Amino acid sequence: MVYVQHADGAVSKRIVPSKQVPTILSRQIVAESRLLRIEAINLKFSNGALRQYERMQGSGRGAVLVVPMQDEHTMLLIREYAAGLHNYQLGFPKGLIDPGETPAQAADRELKEEIGFGVRELKELKTVTVASSFMAAHMTLFVGRNLYPEWLPGDEPEPLEIVPWKLSELDNLLNQPDFTEARSIAALLLLRRWLDQGGWNT
Repeated sequence: MVYVQHADGAVSKRIVPSKQVPTILSRQIVAESRLLRIEAINLKFSNGALRQYERMQGSGRGAVLVVPMQDEHTMLLIREYAAGLHNYQLGFPKGLIDPGETPAQAADRELKEEIGFGVRELKELKTVTVASSFMAAHMTLFVGRNLYPEWLPGDEPEPLEIVPWKLSELDNLLNQPDFTEARSIAALLLLRRWLDQGGWNT
C-alpha cells in the first residue's frame, strides 16, 4: 500500500498489487470475426499450476462513453437497439476510438454522430474495463458540457432516440427497466460523486 498526496493536499491510500502475474506459455487464435478474436492462452501460475484460459481480443483501440449535459440540470441519453439483448436500451453515447484519435476527440465525434452536438468542455471521470476475466477492453468515461449543434454521419441503422433526463431524477433513472448497461450505470454514479465533490468548480 502506498500513500498519494494530491495537489489539494489531500492524502489517499492506494493498494499496489504484489502478486506475480502468470507466465504465458503459448497463445493461439481459436476463432475470429470482423470485430473480435478469441485467443486461447496456456498459463503457468507462480505456484506451478497450469491452466488454459480463453479471452476475447477487441480492436485494441479502446472506447469512450460521454454523459452530455444539455444544461447544468439536464443530461442527454439515447435509446438504441442492443443486439445482445434483442431489445432497446437507454444509455449514454459511446463508441470505439478511431485510429489516430485521442479519447477526447473520439468523445466529441461520437456526440456529433449520435446526438448531433459537439462538445467544448470534457472532464474525464475514469477509465474502466469490461468483463476483464474474458476481455482486454477499456473505456474512458467523460462528462461534457457547452454543447453546440453539429452533425456527423454515423453507422447507426436508424435514428437514435434522444432522451433528456434531469439530474434531480438520477434515482429514477437507475430504476428504469431499460437502463441496465453497466458502463452507463458506472458513469452515472461517478458523475454523481464528482458533482457532490464540486463538479466543474473543482
